[in-house]
Amino acid sequence: MNQIETYIQGHESQFLEDLKSWLRIPSISTLPEHAGDVQRAAEYAVEQLKRLGIEHAELIQTKGHPLVYGEWLQASNKPTLLIYGHYDVQPVDPIELWDSAPFEPSIRNGNIYSRGAADDKGQVMVVLKALETLFKVNGTLPVNVKVLIEGEEEAGGESIEHYIKTYPERLGCDAAFICDTHMPSPEVPALITGLRGIIYTEVIVQGAKQDLHSGTYGGVAPNPLHALSIIISRLKDADGHIHIPGLYDHVRKASHEEKSFWEQDPLHMDEAFLREMGVSQLSGELEYPPLERVSARPTLEVHGIVGGFTGDGAKTVIPAVAKAKISMRLPPDLKSKEVFKLFEQTVKDAAPSGVSVEVVNLHGGEGVLVSTDSPVMKAASAALEEVYRTPPVYLREGGSVPIAALFDEVLNVPVVLMGFGLPDDNLHAPNEKYSLQQFFNGIRTVASFLQKMA
Repeated sequence: MNQIETYIQGHESQFLEDLKSWLRIPSISTLPEHAGDVQRAAEYAVEQLKRLGIEHAELIQTKGHPLVYGEWLQASNKPTLLIYGHYDVQPVDPIELWDSAPFEPSIRNGNIYSRGAADDKGQVMVVLKALETLFKVNGTLPVNVKVLIEGEEEAGGESIEHYIKTYPERLGCDAAFICDTHMPSPEVPALITGLRGIIYTEVIVQGAKQDLHSGTYGGVAPNPLHALSIIISRLKDADGHIHIPGLYDHVRKASHEEKSFWEQDPLHMDEAFLREMGVSQLSGELEYPPLERVSARPTLEVHGIVGGFTGDGAKTVIPAVAKAKISMRLPPDLKSKEVFKLFEQTVKDAAPSGVSVEVVNLHGGEGVLVSTDSPVMKAASAALEEVYRTPPVYLREGGSVPIAALFDEVLNVPVVLMGFGLPDDNLHAPNEKYSLQQFFNGIRTVASFLQKMA
């Protein structure tokens, strides 16, 4: 580890420059005008794999954005680790809230600011630089590795799901490693033991065949914006309870240990939530502790509403169409396709008369729970303790990484969810950042993890 530390310290500038070059590519997978940028980001990842010594690095073309694959299988009689990450990023809106250009990485206050810095280019680069360090110091890797990096994680992940289900034998491994999660603080390392699934929908309400003058038709015309507001109000009440019949029937009760941890809140996450959000009180189901609400309970959130006139000044129009983007986060026992059917029926039942409603399932994915008892999880725990000088906590995370459930279901291997993001990294928001301390500690930890796994 002394040689590894020397190499990392001697190459910090190079590591950051390689990350910056990747971050400058605006690989926004959901916007068609950035398809070329997504391709360039994938090609950059292939070049990084080739430079550090991974064999057979290549692009795998799909119906959507390409996958990046590489493997190094020369560690005889050693386990094989499948490493996953994604190179696509979220859109940057609202651009005016960024303090620096989202695709021109800026370093300040010990952080690197850029879209994709923490989600997930910075975290993938942690793993790639750990591999490079091991190659340069030892001339080899302690375990066999397969690397799979996708470009549609922020856009539903259909291509990688199809690939994994079609070619599971190519991805055969002893364990999978996903570096796309966070820690409670720089002093408290964590291993994630659970993720929620997701459905992301668009609700479209149609009224008249065209926009109408409110003076001429007001009082008799259906208003899709009003109808949409009624629908949303009937889906979830002011106390955070979701009114979708059958939704809560299959939510698994937490273990006594988890429940005690959530209630005692030894990390003082209640206070951290208030501070990070800048609010005076927490919302949601008050009968459940906040840690449980953000990690193990179903949620329903409205992300955007479009319809009618939203420009400056006045325009007395009754819109013909209104749309809402609505998602749900799902504990592991709630399956996305089944929940979508319940959601769709509830939305249609909640609609007032006079309008038609369409519910579109934009994408979905499953949640997962992982065991803490596997040898690979113990290796990850030991590596975190070695670098951070304290044992990691085991947490569920409220976000969704559907690939974890796929690895669990299709490859039937233990999944290690070990990332180095922080709660205030502004994921999916303006001024996304990644702590430089976490970046370099992540490299140290992953290098140690691979050695301990061997």
